[in-house]
Amino acid sequence: MTAAILEDLNKITIREVSDPVCGPDEMIVAPQSVSVCGSDVRIFRHGNKRVIPPTVIGHEFAGTIIEIGTNVKNWAVGDRITMGADVPDMDTGREYTLKGRGNLTPENLAIGYQLDGAFQQKMVLDENSVKYGPIVKIPDHLSDDDACIAEPLACAIHGLEMTNMGLGKSIAVIGLGPIGCMVLELSNYYGADKVFAIQRSKVRLEMAFKFLPSARFISTEEEDPEEVIMDETNGRGVDIAITTAGTTQAQETAISVTGKRGYVNFFAGLKGQPPLVLNSNVVHYNEMFITGTHGSNLPDVEKAVMLLAQGKISAPKYISKKFPLRDIENAFLYHESREGMKVIVKPQE
Repeated sequence: MTAAILEDLNKITIREVSDPVCGPDEMIVAPQSVSVCGSDVRIFRHGNKRVIPPTVIGHEFAGTIIEIGTNVKNWAVGDRITMGADVPDMDTGREYTLKGRGNLTPENLAIGYQLDGAFQQKMVLDENSVKYGPIVKIPDHLSDDDACIAEPLACAIHGLEMTNMGLGKSIAVIGLGPIGCMVLELSNYYGADKVFAIQRSKVRLEMAFKFLPSARFISTEEEDPEEVIMDETNGRGVDIAITTAGTTQAQETAISVTGKRGYVNFFAGLKGQPPLVLNSNVVHYNEMFITGTHGSNLPDVEKAVMLLAQGKISAPKYISKKFPLRDIENAFLYHESREGMKVIVKPQE
């Protein structure tokens, strides 16, 4: 079989490797579509302490089960599946796993990190992943290309559901990459009354417009988000602000535009950025809730697949380009160019 092997920083080799052997409690999956995540590119460029080369990365996938172990009962050969990247670990985080918070287990196991990734023609889901992983069956009418974005969509759902999102709320979305645009669409699904969409780049802002034309789009190159939002909310601010851009400035903006009893979600982590300096009196006197989220859990993935299957989230709008596995480095370059939204790698091509 063919696999894209991460050998070192900035080095992925396409080569033929032996087919994996399926253990009695494992499954072998043939990934059909794998969406490139920004974290894949960061691992490729800068590494990650949880990723030890040589290995295979990639976690946003849709695939077909082609072999199951003798002890596997709930899945069958031919089932099409997708899954969340975060896999619960009963050894180090039993209490989190049993409460449905497997993304918080100390080991922080993930597909394409410590576990076998999807940029290859056959991947192994180990015993722990099969038993406890957030695996969801793909409905027959949902394509592999569309289903593979369930993983990032599940993360966006997880972030919003930590903010008490609901009917009639106002929200500011800061950062309009793929996740930010998913939050725009989700805001509409959850019944938001007013949505502010904030992005520095005017080009990126224009790309995001199609996901929720009714939103109030703010280019920080031309307008001050705090001034606009306070003016258009009669000084109240928004009920919810979520940072889908990993910058200190985005976090500062989120706090400044959020009103009393409002929720701030730091969705994107900070990398290579100065830490946030917070005036805690703002939080104190406004009775604000500041939350952080990462990854997702099984209910989030189930909801993501449901919304994609129902067409509530329009997957084709996100898919900008596709590459065969042999051109994976070009797929990474396209992602870095920011010319589109999501780029898909096709391992079987």
